[in-house]
Amino acid sequence: MFLNVHSSYSLKYGTQRIDQLIATARSLGIHQMVLTDINNSTGAVEFIRECYKQGIAKEADEIHKGNIPYQIKPVAGIEFRIDNRLLYVGIAKNKEGMRELNEFLSHHNIYNIPLPEVPPEMEHVYIIYPFQKSFNPVLKANEFVGIRAKQLNLLYKHPLLKQKEKLLVWHPVTVSDKITYRLHEYFRAIELNTLLSKVSDEQKCDPDEFLIPEVELTQQFEQYPFIVQNTQKLINSCDLSVYFEDGLTPTSKNKFFYTGDFEGDKKMLRELAEEGLKYRYGENNTEAIERLEKELRIIELKNFCAYFLITFDIVSYAMNKCGFYHVGRGSGANSIVAYCLRITDVDPIDLDLYFERFLHEKRTSPPDFDIDFSWDEREVIQRYIFERYPQWHVAFLGTMSTFKDRAIIREIGKVLGLPKGEIDSFTDPTKERENSENTTYQKLLAVHRYMKSMPNQRSIHAGGILISEEPITYYTALDMPPKGFPTVQWDMYEAEAIGYEKFDILSQRGIGHIREAVQLIKKNKGREIDIHDFKTFKEDEKLNGILKEGQPIGCFYIESPAMRQLLKKLKCDNYLTLVAASSIIRPGVASSGMMKSYIERYHAPDKVVYLCEVMKERLSETYGVMVYQEDVIKVCHYFAGLDLADADILRKAMSGKYRSKLAFDELVNKFFVSARKEGHSEELITEVWRQISSFAGYSFSKAHSASFAVESYQSLFLKTYYPMEFMVAVLNNYGGFYSRWVYVHELQKTGARVHLPCVNCSDDVVNIKDEDAYLGFIAVQGLEEKNIKIIPQERNANGLYIDLEDFVRRTCISLEQAIILIRLGALRFTGKDRKTLLWDVHNYLGFKQKKVNHAELFKLGYKTYQLPVLADSELENAYTELELLGYPLNYKMFDFLKTPYRGDVMAADLHKHLGKTVRMVGNYVCEKTVHTIKNTKMWFGTFLDANGDFFDTTHFPNSTPMYPFKGKGCYLILGKVVEDFGFQSIEVLKFAKLDIQMNPVAI
Repeated sequence: MFLNVHSSYSLKYGTQRIDQLIATARSLGIHQMVLTDINNSTGAVEFIRECYKQGIAKEADEIHKGNIPYQIKPVAGIEFRIDNRLLYVGIAKNKEGMRELNEFLSHHNIYNIPLPEVPPEMEHVYIIYPFQKSFNPVLKANEFVGIRAKQLNLLYKHPLLKQKEKLLVWHPVTVSDKITYRLHEYFRAIELNTLLSKVSDEQKCDPDEFLIPEVELTQQFEQYPFIVQNTQKLINSCDLSVYFEDGLTPTSKNKFFYTGDFEGDKKMLRELAEEGLKYRYGENNTEAIERLEKELRIIELKNFCAYFLITFDIVSYAMNKCGFYHVGRGSGANSIVAYCLRITDVDPIDLDLYFERFLHEKRTSPPDFDIDFSWDEREVIQRYIFERYPQWHVAFLGTMSTFKDRAIIREIGKVLGLPKGEIDSFTDPTKERENSENTTYQKLLAVHRYMKSMPNQRSIHAGGILISEEPITYYTALDMPPKGFPTVQWDMYEAEAIGYEKFDILSQRGIGHIREAVQLIKKNKGREIDIHDFKTFKEDEKLNGILKEGQPIGCFYIESPAMRQLLKKLKCDNYLTLVAASSIIRPGVASSGMMKSYIERYHAPDKVVYLCEVMKERLSETYGVMVYQEDVIKVCHYFAGLDLADADILRKAMSGKYRSKLAFDELVNKFFVSARKEGHSEELITEVWRQISSFAGYSFSKAHSASFAVESYQSLFLKTYYPMEFMVAVLNNYGGFYSRWVYVHELQKTGARVHLPCVNCSDDVVNIKDEDAYLGFIAVQGLEEKNIKIIPQERNANGLYIDLEDFVRRTCISLEQAIILIRLGALRFTGKDRKTLLWDVHNYLGFKQKKVNHAELFKLGYKTYQLPVLADSELENAYTELELLGYPLNYKMFDFLKTPYRGDVMAADLHKHLGKTVRMVGNYVCEKTVHTIKNTKMWFGTFLDANGDFFDTTHFPNSTPMYPFKGKGCYLILGKVVEDFGFQSIEVLKFAKLDIQMNPVAI
């Protein structure tokens, strides 16, 4: 009887989660409901599933009470609105009706067309218009009018009484009680960006829009029983049971076949895999052939050939048609088929990677490939996929962002009309005690408790793409976010529940670093680099030596302070150790104690005590520590005797990804029973299980770590043998761990002569020729994009600029923009100092911008003046560079200091002062805040000394109770030199920022 129910997916309007709605309806004895969220179908399938789910869960309980069990009949549709005006509600008669509704809404979303006042003909949809006093439409067969109980008195002599069969019971549901109605009012104020007191009644729902017993609703219409009958008839004719006719376990909705049928897919995949096997392993590698056959058998058995072929098609297009470089990572690297198809570059045999971690006979959902492209090439691949498959069969995965803590406080404060200063104080963690006694803040917190984690807005997934066998519009309408690709209206969790597995087409800056470095090397050095020659890289002693020193600045995944420290502590000089380091660096591993345990055992392998021979045999590579998810699988399989499929299911369950506690308990029991059959003692089994339980939640996919390690070696190769080109590539692709000035500093350390931007030498990005690198215009703060592009374009087209006048005439640059370039020294080719040029440009362009006419017949001169000598200091220019670039190029931060003191000890000599208290001066690079077990804060800092070498500091709570850092600049550091497995750092005792010389212009 409830034809217009809103859930919290009616963003900033509805107030109840779907499971809450259904639970409330069951408690009131309601048997039928229609979910019609506003301009979306996000919750439609979830609503249908939850009705069945709650019905099943309650069945036994109802029978026990002597009641007849029942299940709420779920019906779904969409409420269509323009702004806040209700146009009509569409209700799906069946699955085809949901498709029609979703495609109607999707078409208007994708092409940005306003919704029509009257919807088009939809064969499998009922359309319901809201009742109006002066409403007398000519209704089609599938069109009706919904009337509220309080509007019944308006029916007297109304023309609609001549069409009695068209009237329906209309009782919208939006809230559950007075409290959620108040929450609804806050939502409306936030949505409308206005004060709570200014939200009109027309912009809100009615206060009585909550569920009531069906009997009570029927009684409200007892004078018009035909309206109740019409409503019941309409709901009875709707049937969406097909969505779950096979039960609650989802079946795959991904594209079934690549070639058109299973046999064609099977044949094509086998041929491609066998061809790739020869490329990867040669002609007669027995182990590889056996592994390939095993994997192909399981892939064919699970009918996942299409998934592999679609991924192969994507990477083939990228490599062969576009010349793009990609990285296949994640658990997909456990597959030799993926390796042979060149989806990944990780050899699963070399690393003893288990295919079962990726796919096994008991897995019901398709595997999941993560493919990374360069940040500026990914969109090309995405467009290829969308053009490759038909409309409505491919879409981006969505996400649902929720209201976050501080954001909620700000939003509530704004709609209450609080001043900005007060709102800022409420979000300041340092004023928590003061705020706790503030009544206004308490009011905000009360609203916050209800609003927290409620859906706020739909967005787009980082890279997940769905390719569907049937139209995706059977399950969702599509949005068109600014990114420009149709996007489903639900997230990855709902996608999995429906039966979709995404293709992750991701991006990262590290690939851009590698790609551009290879291009620059070819351009500058004339050398072709085979960046995929990883087997050579990992055996290179020079690369491994740099790894061991822990100084790979700019290299993907291994340049952060924490990773550099770990590499040095491990004395990492090989691929396998780097793979392990890539796994144990993760925060959960470090906090669990695994990292420390691994380092200790790594340096004393002879002292490692294994629980039994099986554990020694299977975990010797990681010294008895279960570093990888594959280690958990190994132990479950070889120690307890579980088959590899069950071992992976148990591993997944322990990482929190198993939904049924009962099924999980059965697996745990199976582990113990099976281990006993292997002849192990109860004490040993219990201890092994304890270790598995403690490690499983933190362990990382070895294949994923291996993929990262491959890319790290590729970056390291380029950084080692072609450092100038590599660092230019890092600068041009951004995305590294450190601020830009650190990479400029690193480029200077390679021996390159780095120059400030120059209108006659610079491009939009950094360029390099021989050993001269010119910073690009793109990094100049305040320089407009049109000038960033036109300056090098005009120069390349018509030759070098002759002088200031020539530059201004040819670029039509404004006075303000010209001043930026002059102040930065970008017109130094003229031979004039900056201040003279500033005078000239004002004289030429005038204090008001003059229009420069490219079509001038004669070149007109301009007045010249004899200027006095204008002072031009290095310090003043350095301040200008600091302002316009964010850092001074050739004037070190140390040179800003008032004091000439540079510290008693340099970073390179720390090993000579172990245990001693020293004074150092460091240029701030970055810091990291962590919480201790006692919930106090401590900090780790990274600095450069005056020689340009890195050193690290630790700030303990007892010596540094308050946040110690005060932004960019140089600090005086007093601390004790400590060493941890060969890595030296400073435990800070005293810490202060040093004073600097003032900008001469400001004096």
